[in-house]
Amino acid sequence: MNDAFSLIPADQPFAVLAALLAIAFFGFWAEKQAWGKLVTGAVWAILAAIVASNVGLIPKDAPAYGVVFKYFVPALIPLFLMHADVRRIVSESGRVGLAFVLACIGTAAGAVLASQLLDLGAREADLAGIFTATYTGGSVNYAALIQSTGFDDANVIAAATAVDNLMSAVFLAVLAVMPASQWLMNRFAQRSHLESDGAALEESEGEVSGFSLAASMAFALCVVALADGIVIWLNALGGGFDFASLRYVFITLLAVLPATFMPNQMAQMQGGKSLGLVLAFVFFAAIAAGADISKLLGTAPILLAFVLVLLAVHGLVVFVGGYLINRVVQAISQQRESELALSLPELITASNAAILGATTAPALAMARGWPALVTPGVLVGVAGYIVGTPIGLAVAALLAH
Repeated sequence: MNDAFSLIPADQPFAVLAALLAIAFFGFWAEKQAWGKLVTGAVWAILAAIVASNVGLIPKDAPAYGVVFKYFVPALIPLFLMHADVRRIVSESGRVGLAFVLACIGTAAGAVLASQLLDLGAREADLAGIFTATYTGGSVNYAALIQSTGFDDANVIAAATAVDNLMSAVFLAVLAVMPASQWLMNRFAQRSHLESDGAALEESEGEVSGFSLAASMAFALCVVALADGIVIWLNALGGGFDFASLRYVFITLLAVLPATFMPNQMAQMQGGKSLGLVLAFVFFAAIAAGADISKLLGTAPILLAFVLVLLAVHGLVVFVGGYLINRVVQAISQQRESELALSLPELITASNAAILGATTAPALAMARGWPALVTPGVLVGVAGYIVGTPIGLAVAALLAH
């Protein structure tokens, strides 16, 4: 159904945002029901948004979605990291970093294999590079590769965007569902990913007040504003490097420094994580709303097949590779639960960071009750922003010869 016929018009930003928040509310509500407990509220929000956009309740594209991506998403990071003492999570970051290396290898290998199995035409190498980039660091690298390769076929770009939106949402839902399988969880290292005090999100939030919420929001927005100011200042100095690609590096750094060195003061900012989780669900809904199933099935079946092969290889490398690494580590250490062994949540966080970027990885970690993986998810996601473009260009160059 065309966006012009959606029940909620795309040019009504408050109505669109109200719908996204209603979908987020549905996600929170559904995960508390007996029939909805098997998956998280994030999955329900994703599925609800896909259905709502494709039956014409909400538009597939709207200026309000840009508001979510431009303003809500940067604020997620400091809201999630305001209590992240880096000194307590160094060991976690190391394991997620190893898993992220597997994720990058899996994406590149998947793109190369898909190119051998399928024929995407004369610009196949460029398309493979574009999908490699977006599935190494998220959508941040997508536009960079289109510009770098000079890809100018608007119809193919539109179809590729539809495929990317749909498959990213579906892949995110699959990652969110995986921990529900106890059999799958038991195949990997057993490790708690709660914060060091063992408190879950709701238990660690403490007393939420107007003071604490105002402090949390002010902190988050100040962090983003300062990070953007640093980017502008560094770009003004010249040198030819675009420091905008490091925006999330600065946001992460400015958020974790006070959390690490002033933990007692930061502990007074209660409610920030819950607020961030609400914004994360809205973000998930906005992503999923762009999944145009009719356009995908009508104009992009070959691209859909390409991405399916890529993501299948990525998943095999990450999860089968992680399992094999654990077996080797256990054989060398002679311990069943070595500190170097990877858990399923760590592998999921790294895979999420590669496929969707630094924003969804911490959001899903928080939604799944793994607060200790929030900062590692951001860190490897930022690494994906940095390495995604060169890896994508390398794959394009490899396949062009």
